[in-house]
Amino acid sequence: MKSKLLLTLLVLLLGASKIDAQTEAELEKLSIFSEYVKSKNYDAAYAPWMELRTTTPKLNKAIYIFGERILKDKISNSEGDQKTAYILDLLKLWEERSVNFSKITPKGAYLAKASQLKYDNRNLLGESNEILYANFDSAYNSDVKTFTNPKSLYTYFSLMVGLYDSSSKSAQELFSKYDDISEKIDFEVKNYTNKRNAFLDQDGEVIELSRKDNSRLKSYNSYLKAYNQIAGSIDTKLGTRANCENLVPLYARDFEEFKNDGIWLQRAMNRMYAKGCNDDPLFVTIVEQKNALEPNADTAFYLGILKDKAGNSKEALAFYNQAVDLETSSFEKSKILYKIATSFKKKGRFSQARSYYMKALKANPSMGKCHLSIAAMYAKSANKCGTDNFSKRAVYWLAAKEAAKAGRIDPTMKKNASKSIANYEAKAPQKSEIFSSGRTGQVIKVGCWIGRSVTVPSL
Repeated sequence: MKSKLLLTLLVLLLGASKIDAQTEAELEKLSIFSEYVKSKNYDAAYAPWMELRTTTPKLNKAIYIFGERILKDKISNSEGDQKTAYILDLLKLWEERSVNFSKITPKGAYLAKASQLKYDNRNLLGESNEILYANFDSAYNSDVKTFTNPKSLYTYFSLMVGLYDSSSKSAQELFSKYDDISEKIDFEVKNYTNKRNAFLDQDGEVIELSRKDNSRLKSYNSYLKAYNQIAGSIDTKLGTRANCENLVPLYARDFEEFKNDGIWLQRAMNRMYAKGCNDDPLFVTIVEQKNALEPNADTAFYLGILKDKAGNSKEALAFYNQAVDLETSSFEKSKILYKIATSFKKKGRFSQARSYYMKALKANPSMGKCHLSIAAMYAKSANKCGTDNFSKRAVYWLAAKEAAKAGRIDPTMKKNASKSIANYEAKAPQKSEIFSSGRTGQVIKVGCWIGRSVTVPSL
């Protein structure tokens, strides 16, 4: 009776239907091996699981969900030929799942898993980098929507870099793949950021959530951390292969061929700007061509950059604001606002920079790096925005407070925020100085462009 109750609960939980159509013996085996898996007794689960997998592969998705756990345990606890056999069987299991439960087996996700398994065991399987890359490329191109695993995206690009270094891939292929994967990461970051922002108030703080929504938020934060990490790793992997010395000749060579290709122009101007090649005349040529062919928010922003360099600040600001107006997506708008703010910051125009950072935060409340940038500007202005040594150093409390906001609203910024806070607090007046000043609890008004107040900590 207990076994039948467990079986019924299992079937309901795993979504199986038409229980009556299955034989009692098959259901009993399903219940037995499932209980073994739940208790992590994978050795005992192996035989009844293999029997069901062979005789009734369509019985229940548990055969594939739990079967994956069983084989992964076998792989972890075996060596040599035996380990190879289990790896190959896991690959086979995923293929069987795609045939028998195709609706719950996203093609891109599972082909990426298979490619990653082969890569992780490449020495044991004797797989070449060319074959491994082809596996990832096939997975990516067959179903890019569900190819979302951050680790696999990094492995995919890492293999491309290796093939480029061995002269098996061209520079154009390398940069195109970099753009492909970077755009994919941007898409996923946008996706999870928008989902996360739905749980935030207007100040970027998390609202009161149900247990289920808390779990979702935790998942979104985890993905955002992972994508942030691999985005940096991919840039590091690309390294100097995409410096101006390499990019400019390549784009100059290909410009005539691709000058009417909007995607090529978009990627070229984005890459040149990102790598600091916007002083080159080719950057101007590409931006103007893209603006003539397909004007958009990015071209307006880059035209603003060019006007700024020419000393036309008023025209530059007009183009910057046009860039913001042209963008309809709040997430994409925040990225442009951040670029504008950072451009002002680099010029030392901190008040304008803060204004645009705040606009970026309004468009995307999760953009913690805006708070870190504002904090950095406060810290840099400390000696200019106080009346005496104490009030000048008090600005660092304001900077620390601003940096703390970044860690609260953006899971990818917690580590950087903590470092910044520690740095600023070390430069602010210490307890002995607060005591001797007699200013504990006093509100200090910070002048100049900052125009904020900060309270001296109580002892």
